[in-house]
Amino acid sequence: MAWDTEGTKSKILEAAISEFAKYGPDGTKIEQIAKSAKVNKERIYNYFGDKRSLFSAVLRHELARVAQAMPVASFAVEDIVKYAGQVYDYHCEHPELSRLMRWEGLVFDGEVPDEELRREYYGYKVQAVADGQQHGAITHTLDADHLTFLILALAGWWSAVPQVARMLTGVDSADEHARRRASVMEAARRLAIAP
Repeated sequence: MAWDTEGTKSKILEAAISEFAKYGPDGTKIEQIAKSAKVNKERIYNYFGDKRSLFSAVLRHELARVAQAMPVASFAVEDIVKYAGQVYDYHCEHPELSRLMRWEGLVFDGEVPDEELRREYYGYKVQAVADGQQHGAITHTLDADHLTFLILALAGWWSAVPQVARMLTGVDSADEHARRRASVMEAARRLAIAP
């Protein structure tokens, strides 16, 4: 009987996303990931190495997933306001990503795993904003790198601190999410669109 290596890796990654999002890389137990994935913990070590390496693989996987879900080439032709709304939606549907990013910031001092690759990934977003600026669709009021960061922060912070969002704006509901999304898009419009 052939072993489904890719299927097993996928089950491990999905279980690890959940565990790392809840407990961070230091609080997560490999035994719990193995139990959730229904695999022997030795498989985790064989496929991913130690716990920090698995955490890095989880982040790499999740960042590739978001990049694939929301590709962007140029805000000269693509709508940055619509993009901000899509980023908000993505984070609401995948709150684990914000949690994983916060854990990464707490655990790693200085450079993080895959930082050079991730700089390249974020560089495409910055270039998309810069291209929009060069073509007059995006304001020059803010530098492209700062504007990119601010748009991502506007869209993602709601799911990063849901308790604060709830205290400030009320309980989560379809109406409240629509209101939050509209605010994100309006703020992105005011920040980014050239007069």
